[in-house]
Amino acid sequence: MIGMVLRGSRNIFTVKSEDEDGAEFACRIKGKILKGVEGFYNPLAPGDRVCFELGSVRNETGLILGLEERRNFLTRFNQKGQAPQLLAANVDMILCVTTPASPPFRPRFLDRALVQGEIANVTTVIVCNKYDLSVDDPDVEERLEDFNRIGYKVLRISAKTGEGMERFRKLVKNRSSVLLGQSGVGKSSLINALVPGRNIREGAINEKYDRGNHTTTISLMEEIPGMGGDTGTYIIDTPGIRRFAPHGITGDELVYYMREFAPLAGKCTYGLSCSHVTEPGCKIMEAVAAGVIHEDRYESFLRIRNELSEPSNE
Repeated sequence: MIGMVLRGSRNIFTVKSEDEDGAEFACRIKGKILKGVEGFYNPLAPGDRVCFELGSVRNETGLILGLEERRNFLTRFNQKGQAPQLLAANVDMILCVTTPASPPFRPRFLDRALVQGEIANVTTVIVCNKYDLSVDDPDVEERLEDFNRIGYKVLRISAKTGEGMERFRKLVKNRSSVLLGQSGVGKSSLINALVPGRNIREGAINEKYDRGNHTTTISLMEEIPGMGGDTGTYIIDTPGIRRFAPHGITGDELVYYMREFAPLAGKCTYGLSCSHVTEPGCKIMEAVAAGVIHEDRYESFLRIRNELSEPSNE
């Protein structure tokens, strides 16, 4: 049988059969080793398609025999486990969720998440939730406009008030999307707004540190009913991530995965040997001075490149 992984914890995965009945089974990996997932912190993620067989008399559990080829997958570098962690697989869109306040706007997190979206080669959209809390902060608007300028769609919405939610609903319809963001930005509240009565537990903001508390502890896929269409609408909710470490490229390759940097790669006086820090004739530094590359994006580029060049991330 072929099925889709909805969630997994402690090596037990909920798999939804692709048969007409769409039954769900609690499955383990047969032999505890799955070919093709070597080196990952976790072997499977929501959205993965697997081959499995029923393993009990009552047909309530199963054994995962193999992994179907992925068309894409989203990862991050898990620093605790010192290995890449799978967050989602076979998705049509990544939704990078942020807020203008409560918790504070953190564009450097978005820079990192956008890099990972480029690595995965998946359409990535910035969703600024809790926009009802916006006080027209010029710094927030400047960065959101800059993300839009370099080619990313930006949605300003509020799951609480409903502002922009119709546009959000149309965006996710008939697609498989993954929500990516820090704790407290309202990823679960967006799903609750799409599915009245679903009532996924939402986290409160830690007033002392002005950041979210973890409520979603594992990635899990939700099917959004009532959206019409033949393909179905699915959203993967991921745990809040305080610090996102990109994975899958080297520090030298980063320039190709930041949209406004990529056209300048190799055009410096010192070509691909340029560090983009001190050399005369550096096209990237010239672009920063001219405002073609935002100063904060340039700072993110230097920080991410240094991290990717560390031995533990190679």
